[in-house]
Amino acid sequence: MSWTSRRHEGLPDRVILFDGECVLCSRWVSFVIRNDPAGLFRFVSIQGASGTDLAARLGIDPRDPETNAVTADGHVHFKSDAALAVMARLPGWRWTRIARIVPKPIRDWLYDRIARNRYALFGRNDACLVPSPDIAGRFIA
Repeated sequence: MSWTSRRHEGLPDRVILFDGECVLCSRWVSFVIRNDPAGLFRFVSIQGASGTDLAARLGIDPRDPETNAVTADGHVHFKSDAALAVMARLPGWRWTRIARIVPKPIRDWLYDRIARNRYALFGRNDACLVPSPDIAGRFIA
């Protein structure tokens, strides 16, 4: 599977698909929520019905996801491109766009090392992230 960013048709915009059992991934979602006061991004766990459907549409195996994904401005981004696409839209974090000077194969090599070992390095949640009532509307069931 090619994890190159590409145009998409018919997908909701500014949605982050994440592994809800992964502690690192859940922390990433919490980071985005804290740094996205305008509420631009919504979230969907790959373990839920909507997340599993979105993953399948994007070619991601929901039982063993190799990547997270984000839809933004008519494109879907994967791996390091997904993180950079999100960061570029967060106030105070737009400077991270400079990371694009690092070639994608190098960025994704690092991403893959962390992703493959995410449970061992950061742990695994017994259940998916349960949002508090004040942010529940930002999660897609």
